Amino acid sequence: MGVFSAFSVALSALQAESGAIDTTGNNLANLNTTGFKGSSVDFRDMVSQAIGVGASATSVGLGVTTPLNIQQFTQGSLQTSASPLDCAIQGNGFFIVRNASGDQLYTRDGSFTVNADGTLITQSGEFVQGWTATPTGLNTSGAISNITVPAGTVLPPSATQNVTLDLNLNALAATDATSTFSQPVQIYDSLGGAHTLTFTFTKTAANAWSATVTIPGADVGSTSGPTTIGTADFTFDPNTGLLLSPAAGAPVALTITGLADGATFPAAINWNLYDTSGAGSLTQYAQPSSLASSTQDGRAAAQMTSVAITDGGQVLATFSDGQTRVEGQLAVANIRNPNTLKNVGLNDFAATGATAAPAIGTPETGGRGSILGSTLEASNVDMATQFTNLIIYQRGYQAATKVISTADSMTQDLVNLIR
Repeated sequence: MGVFSAFSVALSALQAESGAIDTTGNNLANLNTTGFKGSSVDFRDMVSQAIGVGASATSVGLGVTTPLNIQQFTQGSLQTSASPLDCAIQGNGFFIVRNASGDQLYTRDGSFTVNADGTLITQSGEFVQGWTATPTGLNTSGAISNITVPAGTVLPPSATQNVTLDLNLNALAATDATSTFSQPVQIYDSLGGAHTLTFTFTKTAANAWSATVTIPGADVGSTSGPTTIGTADFTFDPNTGLLLSPAAGAPVALTITGLADGATFPAAINWNLYDTSGAGSLTQYAQPSSLASSTQDGRAAAQMTSVAITDGGQVLATFSDGQTRVEGQLAVANIRNPNTLKNVGLNDFAATGATAAPAIGTPETGGRGSILGSTLEASNVDMATQFTNLIIYQRGYQAATKVISTADSMTQDLVNLIR
C-alpha cells in the first residue's frame, strides 16, 4: 500500500462517519415520535491486506465498511394520554396491525382511533388486530382479525327476574290498618319498559307484618286502580328482630300478566327475602320504618356512548345506563429477535427472512408484556447520548479529512521530485 491507498481509506471513513451522522440525525428527528425505537451505529473495518512475507509481514487495513444500523428495542418512557383509545405495551411485544394490502406489521405505537365503520385503526389507517366479542362471548384462542365495535350498538333490555329490599319495619308501630309503610321500586319488562311496584307493609300483630305488592292498573290494562300482584306474611324474632318466616329459600312470587304495552315478565318475579349467606333482608327494630337499599336485575335498552381500551388491552364499551361490556381484546406478538425486523415507516416494522415466528396471544402471557390504557410509549432516544455521538462522529469525519489533506500534500511532494 502507498500514499494513494490513503485516499480510499480516508474516503471510506468519510462515508461511514457521514452515514453515522445520518442515523443520529434520524434519531433526533424522531425524539417525539410515539413508540419510536432509535438505532445505534456499529462500525466494521474492511478486510486487511498483508504487506511483506513471513515474520516481517504487517497487516494494513483498507478502511471502514458501511456501518450497521442496529435498532434498539429498549423500553421508552410511559406517558399518560387523554385519549381513551390510546394504550402502550410495558415489556416485550408489539401491537399487530394490517395495512390496506393485507400485510401483517408490528408497532409499538398505541395511538389508536375508530373509523366510520367502528373498526379500530392506527392514526395512519392500519387495522389493529385482536379478537372481537360475539354474542356468545370473547374467544381469544381463535385467529386474530380486525377489531370492530359497530357504531350505535344498543344493549338489549332485560326483564326483571329478582327484587330485593333491605329495610327495617318499626317494632313500635301500632297494630292497626293505619300503621303502614310503603316503598316504591322500579322494574323493567321484556321490552325495557319501566313499571313502578309499590310494596305496602302493615303490622298485624306483635312481631308480625303483612305485605301487599301492587302495580298501577293502567300498566296491565285495568281501570279499577292498582292491581295486586303478590302478598306475603312475615314474623320476626322478638329478641333479635330478625326475620323468622318465610324461611330462607322461599322467595315471594310476584306475578304480572297482561301488560298494556304487549311486553312480558317471567312467570314469577322473585322477591328475595334473604341474601346468599342466609341473612334476612327485613328486620324489625324499634326505629322508624325505612329503606336502606333496593335492587332489581332488569334494565332498559341502552345506547353505546363511548369506547375505551383498558389495562389489559380489553376494548370496553360504555352504555347510557352506565353499564359496560367487553367488545374486543388486543393481541400482542412476542418476537424473540426483534433486531431483525425491518423499519417500513409510519412507526411500523415488517418481518424479514431472519425474523423468528411471532408468538401471538393475550398480554401478560407467554413472555408478552402488559398493556396500559390511556398511556403512550415515548421514543427511547436519549438526547444527551445522541449529541455526544454527533461530536464523536464529527471528530472522526474531521480526522478523515486530515488524512486526505496529508496524503494530498505527500502526493504533491512526490510530483515535485520530477520537476
